[in-house]
Amino acid sequence: MVSHAKESAPGELVPVKFSRLTRRGVLLGLSVAQLITLGIGGLTLIAAFYAGGGMLLAYTAPIWVLSAALTWIPVGGRPVVEWLPVAFWWLWQVTGGQLLYRRRIVKPRPAGTLALPGDMARLREYSDPETGACMIHDPHAATLTVVCEVTHPAFVLLDPGEQERRVTTWGRALATVCRSGRIATLQVLERTLPDSGTGLVEWWATHGTPDGSWAADTYAELIERAGPAGERHATTISLSLDMKAAARQIRTAGGGIKGAAGVLRQEMSTLTSALRSADLAPSEWLDAGQIAVILRSAYDPAVASALERHGKIGRDLATAGPVAVTETWGNLRTDSAHHAVLWVSEWPRSLVYPGFTAPILLSTGIQRAVSLIYTPMRSDRAARDIRRKKVEYISDAAQRSRLGQIEDAAQTAGFQDVLQQEADLTAGHGVLRVTALISVSAPTVDELEAAVAAITQAAIQSSCETRRLVGQQAAAFTAAALPLCRSV
Repeated sequence: MVSHAKESAPGELVPVKFSRLTRRGVLLGLSVAQLITLGIGGLTLIAAFYAGGGMLLAYTAPIWVLSAALTWIPVGGRPVVEWLPVAFWWLWQVTGGQLLYRRRIVKPRPAGTLALPGDMARLREYSDPETGACMIHDPHAATLTVVCEVTHPAFVLLDPGEQERRVTTWGRALATVCRSGRIATLQVLERTLPDSGTGLVEWWATHGTPDGSWAADTYAELIERAGPAGERHATTISLSLDMKAAARQIRTAGGGIKGAAGVLRQEMSTLTSALRSADLAPSEWLDAGQIAVILRSAYDPAVASALERHGKIGRDLATAGPVAVTETWGNLRTDSAHHAVLWVSEWPRSLVYPGFTAPILLSTGIQRAVSLIYTPMRSDRAARDIRRKKVEYISDAAQRSRLGQIEDAAQTAGFQDVLQQEADLTAGHGVLRVTALISVSAPTVDELEAAVAAITQAAIQSSCETRRLVGQQAAAFTAAALPLCRSV
């Protein structure tokens, strides 16, 4: 995803336009799966025709008619043939009992592991002795992830000049991620949480006068009994080191997980400086207890406020995971909530101003988490990808010209997006692939569907299009609601 800015006077807010989602095919816009099914149907039809036609065409009709239907009939915006891998994977999970997770409370988990379902059971925790940060190691993906919390002023309340300055400095912060070549993923997670009332408790501890009087005792009791009165927003930034790309530096730093931690500390320092230059206030890198609270709150939202009010409860990663998880085709059920994950499939196609996502981020009364997953691309890989796209567009245009087809506006706009990306890369800018996911949670299914409808409407107001991810809700939830730099 690339944004293009429009020229404006200094101090004015600059509108931007996002490039379209690439939907390129191998030939004439058809994917490999479509070409295979179309080829099977075409070969069957040709063989029947040359073998005698007549009744053979009728006998083979189910094959070539089914192939044509699988190739061109759309379901949910995608051809039927592209749903077949999803359907087969879902059936494999159903027959293998992979849709249910129940924690084994009698059998203890190995030390240093996270009590999470699915492939996240392989994750390991490592406490960095120098920074005190908890680093999450994925031995299969060869990544090492660290998390920090970030505070910032309300963007929509700033004046246009200040908004433009912050957008520019945030772009520079993202550019630092592309330069080292050792970062696998950067994740920005913004989530809503029930206000636990800890602010009142902290204010009373600082400004109150507990002198034993009736007024002081009554006020302290009211604060203690006060439950969640609203909601608050929390933002975290997760940084994941690609241990394969940084193998040489890791060996230089001593090798193993300790060497990887030393390399990651360098990236942490660079990112912290970039965030402060962007007028963001990063906290200390989170320790195991703070990450455990985030994980537990995501799976069990009912206890989120209690965990924050009582600072010593639920701060063990060995018990931070869910007790039970049940996945269905379009939903996910965990301890105390139902969840659904939406994918932002289309960004605004017209010029919009920064802050266009305000309807989504400022929606009230809905418990949700918005996750932006940035995957940096090396310059050589990005250049090859852009050249491949250019060749596909040019060859498809030549093929359509030979067939007498007319070039439509969407194909022209897509080609212009590729040319703009090439110009930006030539100018020295980095390339980031961005995936946006929205996780919506509610106590009941009916409340969940109402919340999903509200978020979908808010996305429309933001000029975005969202699609509900089906057949992969468990994996999507871990990517959207957990600050672990997971992918779908």
